[in-house]
Amino acid sequence: MMGNGFRITFWLFLSPVLLWLFLLIVIPHIDLLLLSFRGESDMGDPIWTLQNYKNFFIEPIYWYTFLRTALYAMITTFCTFILALPVSFYIVKLARPRTRGFLTVLLLLPFWVSELVRVYGWMILLRESGVFNYFMLKMGIIDQPIEMLYNDITMIMGLVYTSMLFMVVPLISVMESLDDSLIEAAHDLEASRFDILRTIIIPHCKPGITSGSIVVFMLALGNYLTPNLMGGKNSLWFTEQIYNQFIASFNWNQGAAFGFLLLVLSSVIIWVGLKVTRQNLGEVAS
Repeated sequence: MMGNGFRITFWLFLSPVLLWLFLLIVIPHIDLLLLSFRGESDMGDPIWTLQNYKNFFIEPIYWYTFLRTALYAMITTFCTFILALPVSFYIVKLARPRTRGFLTVLLLLPFWVSELVRVYGWMILLRESGVFNYFMLKMGIIDQPIEMLYNDITMIMGLVYTSMLFMVVPLISVMESLDDSLIEAAHDLEASRFDILRTIIIPHCKPGITSGSIVVFMLALGNYLTPNLMGGKNSLWFTEQIYNQFIASFNWNQGAAFGFLLLVLSSVIIWVGLKVTRQNLGEVAS
């Protein structure tokens, strides 16, 4: 009887989650998938076709934009990891216990506001009449304002900024289980800091690195605001192509096909990354 009561309670609490996933994720995606295979015949009648997917490979601008987006998303992920690793190590291993919570709150603080507000904050700092140019002109570092916006470097910086928390949190969680005596023993054996990082810290943090990299990569790949606002009109981000098909061209069939191509190709990239690092999703998720 207790077993049956536990099952009923379990399914009672789980059913809202399953209903939420089914209604708001599964059904819309199935509808978009069916929409991606729809087209019109020469007579204007609806037909089933693969033309929406073929257009991705026929038009060079589409697959070139995706390759560029995937490459820049990888660069963003790598830069985020390089910055997040020392920050996470300092919070977990070097900072005092009383200040760890304060430092964590400082990391969370920018994410209490909308991404749009955060991006516009950077634009105010970096534009020609912005804060940075103002102080550099006052200090005599430059003679005239410099346009720091609307280039790939600024766009990547914005993507790193908006994704940093999602790399730091997994690294903090795995570093908390790292035994300090291993690092102390390595110091006693006169190992260099690079050797300690390479042979102790990174191998131990591998699941956190992989999970954080997956999240950051997917967020960067599917980001629309930051590339559009900080990268300018020449950002060539694939999500902008999807937006243009849905909103500008009212071609929902093509937009749905591009959306699923983005999902499939990004999943393939993540699968290849897991195979290269010899990990599986079960290890990463745990």
